Amino acid sequence: MSNDKPQGVCASELASIVGEENAVCLWENVELNQQKRIQQAIASGNLPSCIVYPSTQEQLAAVLAIAYTNNWRVLPCGSGSKLSWGGLAKGIDVVVSTERINQLIEHAVGDLTVTVEAGMKFSDLQALLANSRQFLALDPTAPESATIGGIVATGDTGSLRQRYGSVRDQLLGITFVRADGQIAKAGGRVVKNVAGYDLMKLFTGSYGTLGVISQVTFRLYPLQEASATVVLTGKAEAVSQAADTLRGSALTPVQADLLSTKLVSSLGLGQGLGLIARFQSISESVKEQSNRVLEVGQKLGLDGAIYVDGDEANLWARLQERIHSRVQESVITCKIGVLPTAAVKILSQVELGLIHISSGLGLLELEDKNQVLQMRDGLRLRTQADSGFLTILEAPAAVKEQVDVWGYTGNGLALMRQIKQQFDSKNILSPGRFVGGI
Repeated sequence: MSNDKPQGVCASELASIVGEENAVCLWENVELNQQKRIQQAIASGNLPSCIVYPSTQEQLAAVLAIAYTNNWRVLPCGSGSKLSWGGLAKGIDVVVSTERINQLIEHAVGDLTVTVEAGMKFSDLQALLANSRQFLALDPTAPESATIGGIVATGDTGSLRQRYGSVRDQLLGITFVRADGQIAKAGGRVVKNVAGYDLMKLFTGSYGTLGVISQVTFRLYPLQEASATVVLTGKAEAVSQAADTLRGSALTPVQADLLSTKLVSSLGLGQGLGLIARFQSISESVKEQSNRVLEVGQKLGLDGAIYVDGDEANLWARLQERIHSRVQESVITCKIGVLPTAAVKILSQVELGLIHISSGLGLLELEDKNQVLQMRDGLRLRTQADSGFLTILEAPAAVKEQVDVWGYTGNGLALMRQIKQQFDSKNILSPGRFVGGI
């Protein structure tokens, strides 16, 4: 590790809080996958001197209090599955992981709510909720390793937003540790409120720049009786018409996405663009709605198929894996937001991508730096002209150092800086990861 970092202090002060076994102060002792994730998250030449793993909220608060006193820059994370998202953090001294703060606090089955610590794995929580025939209606990237706190911090959910909304729509309460080590709460299970801000919305997608999330409360939903997925493939114009028909109908898919031609072919679903729609309800409703979408496709000359049971689960798992996998290190993953009616036009211009039919949010994959530069000068400008956006999630650090990851052109940057100043006046939390270098 670099010589100007507080290695000796890490071994003494921080290890005295979390225990020597929970403070890793030699880079060669860091697990290889974790090394890679951290290197992807920080500016070159800025390796941290210590990685600490608090096991309680109180330990987390004490660690941040020491960092605040010493002006150490902190990179918070959970399991690190999304550390490579966002801008490159600068001058990081200490990485603080919440993955060992992972207990269930309360599952109010009758109220359809759950409160958990931030380090709990998403997959572990879903398995626990399934015992009561309930689930958290999010479908994040890397569901096996993603932590609840990391999902909130990055605002990460996928196709289920069609029916259930975004992360912030389902978040009822939040507890976090401020930059100075003080604990604050808002929303459900409130002990102390911070007046003036809707903290659930503010912290969702803040990338660890305002505080370190330690506990959250979510609304839940009952598991449905039956499920089926319809896939339509074919010419772009016909797929666009099918999407328009579905948007304007009384049908209620829980997931509905448009797929690019390369994504369709790589999944073995056929040729051309694709429309994938999933229905979950009682058996009769699922069967009726699936058949109606299939009929719409037939009238438009599209190929169609219905997937159920294991075939359906396998399809969505493969789709998730394909859209998020970086087959090569040079591959760049982007998040896009466009008018839903413009989604087909955008997907016709890229090789691999997925856009939700109602929100217009989606993911694109670009294969190299040249495509990113073309994106910046072309696709990004076109989306912005239509009040949309295109941001880079994952890319080699060399690319992020040359291209504005966020590409933000709105008028809210001054306000964002003021909020950052209110919550983290010393700028020690995730410096550089957020919009405008915040």
